[in-house]
Amino acid sequence: MRGNCRPYICPAIRFLLTSIMNWNRCKGRWLLLFGLILGVQANAQLNISMTNPVADAVLRGNYSPAQFAASQVIRHPDSIAARIQAQVSADSLRAYVEQLTAFGNRNTNADTVSSTIGIGAARRWAHSQFSRISQANDNRLLTGYLQFDRLICTTPQHRNVVAVLPGSDTSAKGFVLIEAHLDSRCAAVCDSLCSAQGADDNASGVALVMELARVMSAFTYRRTVVFMLTIAEEQGLFGAEALSDYCRQMDIPIHAVINNDVVGGIICGQTSSPPSCPGAGDIDSLNLRLFSFGGFNSPNKQLARFNKLQYIEVLRPHVAVPMTLHIMSAEDRTGRGGDHIPFRQGGFTAMRFTSANEHGNAAINVGYTDHQHTSADSLGVDTDLDGDIDSLWLDFNYLARNTAVNAVAAAMIGIGPETPDFAVNLLPNNSAVIDILSQLQYGTYRVGIRTASNDWDSVYTITGPQDTITGLPSAQTVIFSVASMDGDEVESLFSAEIFQSLTGVTAAMPAHLLPNRPNPFDEVTRISVQMDAPLTYTEAHIRVTDMQGHEIQQIPITLEAQINEVMFQHGYHASGTYLYSLVVDGQVLATGRMVME
Repeated sequence: MRGNCRPYICPAIRFLLTSIMNWNRCKGRWLLLFGLILGVQANAQLNISMTNPVADAVLRGNYSPAQFAASQVIRHPDSIAARIQAQVSADSLRAYVEQLTAFGNRNTNADTVSSTIGIGAARRWAHSQFSRISQANDNRLLTGYLQFDRLICTTPQHRNVVAVLPGSDTSAKGFVLIEAHLDSRCAAVCDSLCSAQGADDNASGVALVMELARVMSAFTYRRTVVFMLTIAEEQGLFGAEALSDYCRQMDIPIHAVINNDVVGGIICGQTSSPPSCPGAGDIDSLNLRLFSFGGFNSPNKQLARFNKLQYIEVLRPHVAVPMTLHIMSAEDRTGRGGDHIPFRQGGFTAMRFTSANEHGNAAINVGYTDHQHTSADSLGVDTDLDGDIDSLWLDFNYLARNTAVNAVAAAMIGIGPETPDFAVNLLPNNSAVIDILSQLQYGTYRVGIRTASNDWDSVYTITGPQDTITGLPSAQTVIFSVASMDGDEVESLFSAEIFQSLTGVTAAMPAHLLPNRPNPFDEVTRISVQMDAPLTYTEAHIRVTDMQGHEIQQIPITLEAQINEVMFQHGYHASGTYLYSLVVDGQVLATGRMVME
């Protein structure tokens, strides 16, 4: 019987017998056991803790900043941006990826004892690298693990690798988190024996985070900055969920989360998770996608917009090869997910960076020849059989550019001021008065204006607690948000958005169908309805049709106060003009037109 025992059943039986003999000690794991026997994952982490108590105290704000002061304080934004651009190294990033792929298999369920292969060796190596970086920077980087119990595959305990850089101002609440997942996988989610080098997914992201720790640890930030490599992303985002749960349980604020996943590849596969590649073999080393949740008044989208703004205004003047950053409509690629999601679900502001092109959609089936979630996700190939990899799947100059984009955004968040509250009053002739209601000490503020896209149309600079903006876009609706600007011209994260209508509407109709955003769009767009007053109704939906009137989709919508949104997803590569209508209790109240390209 032993020779025929399946890989998951024997560990389950052994775990069962051990638990019976040690009931008092193991009773907290019975739900985990049943999840394993039934072939499903358990539903909660247990015993979440930080192994470094000093790092834990810093996360809680219980520390003296003077204890972690740098011997040379570098905090001016121009100095930080210039040094980041100069110091981020493609060679350093390649060295990290080469070592990570050498561990062979970084599956969450892989070997934890060996010093040369498996997830245990990988996380100990990453921890040692963070420690080495700390030694080079006045021992300011506090290294450790976030440990948690959860039966994932056949492994009951797991560790995220964490490095904490204490901020200089404990009144600046909330740390900045830069993360990537350390684990890799093949087609089978728990396969610990296959060759799962995971070069792009996600040694590229891990290398980026480690390079950020190396470069950014030389600078001083108001806010604490945390670098984290998570486990069990491939089994269900469990490592990220552990820190999100821990921070909620301990009432530890997080100011912003930046997730990096699949950030080094430039080649499009036969398949790709849309919206993404235009076709197999396409090369793109100049574009970068920013994914985040929500539409109107989404702090996550505001974070993505802020990061793009920092690239344009702070970093791009220093670069030789400009990049284009795209703020995507959806939270992630179609049918996919990443470690930013548990933080957003926990109430924290979060977004994800991902390459423009991906080599595969991870839907492993007959005929699948792409790299993601296979043994082919390697550094490259040895074409002349001389023992050296001479044809790379990853572009390390592209990865270096993505690393610098991340670094400058995170740094500006780390040193930036506090976000203000504001009010807006419209004037004739496309003008508006902006009243700053809090954080009045800064004196200078930025005003973001949006109309039909995910991005700002314009960002204005105003002075004083009240100022007038002229020349607003000639659009039906305009969306406003503001940020404080300090004496070094660094913005805070932008505020919640305020929606204003610049054109008259019929007072008798409390529900107004707004232009979809973005328009035109590639795969996903948001359709919004503004409610001016309560409406009594039984059923409401958005009806989407083609120009011949053929119905494509009905999307239920709840009509509550302010802005109500639904997402229309038609699929990648669809094109044409479509109509969308607000239908309430069988009556069409309004119709709009949208273009897919």
